[in-house]
Amino acid sequence: MRSIFSSPSGRSYLIPFILVSSLFLMWGLAHGLLDVLNKHFQIAFTMSKAQSGLVQFATYIAYGLISIPAGLFMKKYGYQKGIIFGLLLYAVGAFSFIPAAYLHSANPFLIALFIVACGLCFLETAANPYSTVLGPKESAAQRINLSQSMNGLGWVLGPFIGGQLIFGASADDAMALSKPYILLGTCVLVIAVFFFFVKLPDIKETNEDANSKASAGVTKSIWTYKHFILAVIAQFLYVAAQSGIFGFFINYVTEQDSSITTQQAANFLAFGGMALFMIGRLSGSFFMAKFKPQSLLTIYSLVCIVSMILVILGIGKVSLYALYAAFFFMSIMFPTIYALGLSGMGEHTKRAASFLTMAVVGGAFSPILMGYLGEHNMAVGFIVPLVCFLFIFFYGARGYKM
Repeated sequence: MRSIFSSPSGRSYLIPFILVSSLFLMWGLAHGLLDVLNKHFQIAFTMSKAQSGLVQFATYIAYGLISIPAGLFMKKYGYQKGIIFGLLLYAVGAFSFIPAAYLHSANPFLIALFIVACGLCFLETAANPYSTVLGPKESAAQRINLSQSMNGLGWVLGPFIGGQLIFGASADDAMALSKPYILLGTCVLVIAVFFFFVKLPDIKETNEDANSKASAGVTKSIWTYKHFILAVIAQFLYVAAQSGIFGFFINYVTEQDSSITTQQAANFLAFGGMALFMIGRLSGSFFMAKFKPQSLLTIYSLVCIVSMILVILGIGKVSLYALYAAFFFMSIMFPTIYALGLSGMGEHTKRAASFLTMAVVGGAFSPILMGYLGEHNMAVGFIVPLVCFLFIFFYGARGYKM
């Protein structure tokens, strides 16, 4: 049986795959911390829910601004240099939390988050498509879901680390907000050095259709691929749903049960919601070997639609369990939409990947809108992810077709 990490010539890509998958852990940690920052900013800087959505805005807006340059950088210099550059940007942003701690304002932290996100954008533009081509094309969705499982682990550890170091710190600890990022910055620098000395295979993406058209002097525009265009829209809406659900989980839980503290809610987010998210990613990778990716996407998005309806109704523990269920069933959506959108793109793969990564900008706007709608009742704000999952259901059922 041919390995999912084998090249056409039989060469093993397992070691490069493991190295690239480690990057998913690092940006999972960065994103996982955001959901603690959202609630912390409401407390520390006396922000409304809509204003605290600036935490996600400062992060996800970077994807809209940097994804295209990142794609061009990757096309010219390759995946490996893109990864190293992204890691260095990540480290600069993380260590920027040190001077920000002494300025007693939210703005310096938001700027530091933006710099971190610029680095993450480079990493995602490189690592996502790179993991899809490190083996047979028919197992691309399986590989990216497996890589994204490491991302899920980062989502678990992020809220836990943030909850302990930020919510668990004393009121007079000026560096509480910076400590998690000092830790991340140090780890990222070590990984950057490692990637500098390890040679990764240079993968060239081609397909027969692209080659035949090129030989005939015809270049097919990237915008003629309907399944890709709809994937960009679906990805925009998925990240909008994800950032809103993750960002306001603590608010929703503490409003539904006033006896739960913010630190407890952060732990519930880490070991409840995010743990289910990681399990969903792991199991999704194995399900991809037996079921078509689009079929799983359709079924999982339907469950998320039902879950969001129950969350909006706000009927006690049933709604809380429904919210937990959404973490599991939305876990496969990002990598699956990514793989379906890149399918058959051939020579356009790197450019298409930059647009799919740019679609992450959807996460910049939904927390602000959700915070505005749910200022007095957080349950109302979950109308936003409900609408997003409705479109994703359509994409899984019909929109993915080439």
